[in-house]
Amino acid sequence: MYMNLERYAPNNLKRPSKGMINVHPIQRGGILTEEARKILEEWSDGYSVCDLCFEGRVDLIKTPPIAEFKKDVAEFLNMDDVRFTAGARHAKFVIMSGIKNGSVVLDSLAHYTSYIAAELNELKVYEVPNSGYPEFKIEPEKYAETFEKVKEETGSYPSLALLTHVDYRYGNVTDAKEIGKICRDYNIPLILNTAYSSGIMEIDGRKLYADFIVGSGHKSWAATAPIGILATNFDYTDKIFRKSKLRGEWSGRAFTKKETSFFGCSPVYGLPIMTLMASFPRVVERVKKWDEEIKKARYFVRKMEEIEGVQLVGERPKNHTLMHFEAPTFHMIAKKHKKRGYFLYHELKRRGIVGVHPGMTKNFKINTYGLTWEEIEKVINSFKEIAENYGVEVED
Repeated sequence: MYMNLERYAPNNLKRPSKGMINVHPIQRGGILTEEARKILEEWSDGYSVCDLCFEGRVDLIKTPPIAEFKKDVAEFLNMDDVRFTAGARHAKFVIMSGIKNGSVVLDSLAHYTSYIAAELNELKVYEVPNSGYPEFKIEPEKYAETFEKVKEETGSYPSLALLTHVDYRYGNVTDAKEIGKICRDYNIPLILNTAYSSGIMEIDGRKLYADFIVGSGHKSWAATAPIGILATNFDYTDKIFRKSKLRGEWSGRAFTKKETSFFGCSPVYGLPIMTLMASFPRVVERVKKWDEEIKKARYFVRKMEEIEGVQLVGERPKNHTLMHFEAPTFHMIAKKHKKRGYFLYHELKRRGIVGVHPGMTKNFKINTYGLTWEEIEKVINSFKEIAENYGVEVED
């Protein structure tokens, strides 16, 4: 035995950033509520709810109230039915597996998993162009133009459309309602990927004309990873949540309650589903405070741009807390610094701030969601102090 098992001792597995201000772009909306933290130990064993499953499917469990929770989440999103998946990427794959063949039109800022889900389901991908630097906007009418392009090339309209409501690169909020209307006019079902919106912003599937809503529990619903949300309307439940029809020739075994696209049960029925439920009442309330989050985000942008060379990339005014900055002056410092591009990460960490990706100085992303005004000021002042310490001009 040559393994050093001491490396896995609890003291060696402590999170080094615990207690720091975390501005990581994909973590802010997933920070657990106090209610979720209280149940961490109680439900942390493997599939900790499976011993309570008497219905053949964990999402049908009544105690704890998982079956009722599906209905509450559907109501929250103003959709008809909900399942929980192994992340938003799994939800997209499940939807596309029920469509198969044909083509999908998606925005050119979509997450790479949208492309891979389409590829795995043999859907040809067509991209909706964006406006390019510096705002990278997706204009709704470009969806109609792309639908027509698909018809011209293939002889039929696409089987499916996908819109990334808030993209992960720039934090742009695209007009989902207008795109939903266009999809409805063309009779093309729309997947609305809300990985960075549902759970922190109010989302009404019917008002947005969405046929499917995909969400991320660990990015925006204050749950442990991995867990996704897949909501749809009754027009698609049988197609997407289809049940097994197979019977074994020799064993005679059949699994008629099991939903095939989830391999019978989604692998989230332990801590992920329990933290999602525990945080849900707080999530329902917090989406009503989105305007305050936007105030903080716009203030943050204004103050960051007082540093010479620092510039927001993406739509203006800012309508989301995820933001992308260009910082050529920090990049120039990095070229001469002994830590190179890692200097900014270390300077911020020394001040109790984490989340800016190590090695990134020329461009970096930040998410201010849920930060207090005091924390916002600390982050801004830290960036300004670092800049001034290296001779970068900062406006008074």
